[in-house]
Amino acid sequence: MIAIIDYGMGNLRSVEKALERVGGRPRIITGPEEASGAEALVLPGVGAFGQAMDRLQEAGMDALVKSWIAEDRPFLGICLGLQLLFSESEEFGPVKGLGIVPGRVVRFSGPAYEPHDGDPGLKVPHMGWNQIKVVRPHPVTEGLPEGAMTYFVHSFYVAPEESEWTAVTSDHGVEFTAAVARGNMFASQFHPEKSGEVGLTMLANFVKLVEERSGR
Repeated sequence: MIAIIDYGMGNLRSVEKALERVGGRPRIITGPEEASGAEALVLPGVGAFGQAMDRLQEAGMDALVKSWIAEDRPFLGICLGLQLLFSESEEFGPVKGLGIVPGRVVRFSGPAYEPHDGDPGLKVPHMGWNQIKVVRPHPVTEGLPEGAMTYFVHSFYVAPEESEWTAVTSDHGVEFTAAVARGNMFASQFHPEKSGEVGLTMLANFVKLVEERSGR
């Protein structure tokens, strides 16, 4: 069973349906005790970083995520579920995160996003399809085509202190980390559940990782 954390900050049903489509056995949970017997954990999310941290802590899910990743059990973070893994965010902050990945969550800013000489500049939030580049292979990215496109919706991006965390990059005025990975943990800024066949490939790879890890 793949447990999807419900803390009131994500489109859980689309993640659930996408995992079902690739052969996963997802179940939405609202408390740590419901993760008993789970083989993998998924942390989705959209919205404000600070509010998300408050809700995770109120539900006791922050401790669950920390212990799960510390034990190197299969974990998938999506969008805000990636950002929450970091030390802090500058969104209405700084606001402390889970501190699993050393680094910060920062806003797209600078000349590239400002109107000049009739050029409207790049839009923030960064919304829509964008090309990704796998820079550090991981089981979840296996088999992705060159120039793969995924779907993004975000105004802030993650900046790890150590480049070794970065598995996937993309570009929106600046090259940024689009996914981090270590061991059985993979977390992306883009939404695989909204990224067509490319996203389904990654989710299928995650399900395969879970099955191999559990000996099925």
